[in-house]
Amino acid sequence: MAEKMILEKLGLLADAAKYDASCASSGTVKRDSTETKGIGSTEGMGICHSYAPDGRCISLLKILLTNFCIYDCRFCINRASSNVPRARFNPQEVVRLTLDFYKRNYIEGLFLSSGIIRSEDYTMEQLVEVARILREEHRFGGYIHLKTIAGAAPELIARAGLFADRLSTNVELPTAAGLQSFAPEKKPATIRKTMASVRVGADDAIEASKGRLLKKAKPPRFAPAGQSTQMIVGADGSCDDDILASATSLYSGYRLRRVYYSAYSPIPDASSDLPPVRPPLMREHRLYQADWLLRFYGFQRAEIMEGASGGMLDLAIDPKLAWALMRRDIFPVDINRAPRELLLRVPGLGTRAVDRIVAVRRTGKLRIGDLAKLTASVKKLLPFIVTPDWRPGSLTDSASLRARFAPPAEQLSLAL
Repeated sequence: MAEKMILEKLGLLADAAKYDASCASSGTVKRDSTETKGIGSTEGMGICHSYAPDGRCISLLKILLTNFCIYDCRFCINRASSNVPRARFNPQEVVRLTLDFYKRNYIEGLFLSSGIIRSEDYTMEQLVEVARILREEHRFGGYIHLKTIAGAAPELIARAGLFADRLSTNVELPTAAGLQSFAPEKKPATIRKTMASVRVGADDAIEASKGRLLKKAKPPRFAPAGQSTQMIVGADGSCDDDILASATSLYSGYRLRRVYYSAYSPIPDASSDLPPVRPPLMREHRLYQADWLLRFYGFQRAEIMEGASGGMLDLAIDPKLAWALMRRDIFPVDINRAPRELLLRVPGLGTRAVDRIVAVRRTGKLRIGDLAKLTASVKKLLPFIVTPDWRPGSLTDSASLRARFAPPAEQLSLAL
């Protein structure tokens, strides 16, 4: 009977956790059984799939501790006034599930979030207790991602960072006005204070590790995979420029590893001012592309949004291509002479391809045939580059260049 009840709770609380997208596990420090003298590792495949930068698949048991919540955020399926079935795990049940799933090779780690029960501190204590039991009592070396509770005491956040590989605090909506309208119980200042606590813990760990160089005692690790957050896209009236402005501020202020963008999903019994249908998934995709331009390609938000209509990214073409079409005066660029910073702005070239190009061209001039071996996007490159055997001529300034890459209207409507 007890086993059946746990499985029933698992069904409810795993389903309730599906709305949280911020469960990637890239950037962690590898633990293995030889280091911990226990079980588990951060290598493998399984249930909730996330991907590391090297393409490795990470599998996590992704659940809520409970979907009870004292908050009444109008965009949330688990809000206090929602009519959904409720369930709650105790810490020992989550530990048991995690270990059982790991031993069956279903997962290699845990993503644990929760509704707010009793108070922020009480809820955070329960989450930390799960991680503590796994690490200290079972010597679990797998990946643990804890969702921190905004407003919890800084000492609880500090303790969470000692057990978890990653911590995350969702900002929920991109603007303070949106949060005030749809989740007035949540305060932007409280959310950012919690994020600041995580940053302080990470900074302290870095300083302590420097002391290691002076032969001091080995300091404890603090959330080695950093912190992340999530913003809901399309629930309020925020445009893409608002969303990227918020993301830029969060990256610079709290050293986030990732901002996740989650397209709003309509929920039962939603208020009339929430959209009845979800926004195009292509919008979410374009935001992720813009986010990568900010983090890895040297773009500024103003450049990405240049020419954007109504503060919205173009759904038909990717934001780097949209920028290049606006800045045709700097193209074509010589693939053999352009600096790395300029090559990163060529549509069709990713960071790995650029690094390969920079390395290979030291030994000789690259031609079109050589580029085909270094990147799969040669056709996209042609209007924007020059090689010894290729010049685009008038193609770069062609009025029909956008149509060369944008999908037909019918195809675009299907994609959305």
